[in-house]
Amino acid sequence: MFEQHLMIESDEARSGSAMETFSVRPDGDGPFPLVVFLMDAPGKREELHDMARRIAADGYAVLLPNLYYRTVDHFELDFASKESLSEMWDLMGALGNKAVSRDVGRLLEHAATDTAIDESAVGVVGYCMSGPFAVWAAAEHTNVVRAAASIYGVRLIVDQPDSPHSRLGEVTGELYIAPAEHDDYITFADIDRFEAEMQSSGTAGRVERYWGVHHGFAFPGRTVYDESAAERHWTALLDLFARNLDPAST
Repeated sequence: MFEQHLMIESDEARSGSAMETFSVRPDGDGPFPLVVFLMDAPGKREELHDMARRIAADGYAVLLPNLYYRTVDHFELDFASKESLSEMWDLMGALGNKAVSRDVGRLLEHAATDTAIDESAVGVVGYCMSGPFAVWAAAEHTNVVRAAASIYGVRLIVDQPDSPHSRLGEVTGELYIAPAEHDDYITFADIDRFEAEMQSSGTAGRVERYWGVHHGFAFPGRTVYDESAAERHWTALLDLFARNLDPAST
């Protein structure tokens, strides 16, 4: 596969900086459908690069940006450090659905300049803090986002003006929502409410509850990693993209 680390310019970047983005796609001319991979809170790291490679191996161009670029050039959580954990919470607090949706827009603009990418057929996947970002991006970029997935995503339905559930009626692509039973950041009661909103809005897609596993189950580097659940999520995610992005047609 073809890999590179891109520095994508953004008006919101700090002076002299840019949105550092891991890019991976199959060898060949393409164009390959685009998947935007939105990182979880511990930051853009090799573990996520490996996950992006797995998606790319199915026939996609994948862009994985550092969403913290407005504040730092790079961040990876040191799970043993209280200071690093505190920094992560600060970085998370500076992000929101609207800001990340603008970042997705900037990635789409970049993709339009790359003949190897088909930016008219886009999937978005977000884990943990980025689950709601993926849903919001599906509503904001409804002309091109054909599929979006939230994997143990948080804050899917909250009492705030920018709650993702408030835009479900605008989503024209298919959603896949994959919550874990044991999650300190969102309850199954909230998932039930979100699912009811999907149904009342007529949003295509489904909620698949992962019973018996914990938030973070899909990350091999976590103590809560569950291989069976992780593989189940991979099957569902790649099937979602295959149905809606159709890499075989490229």
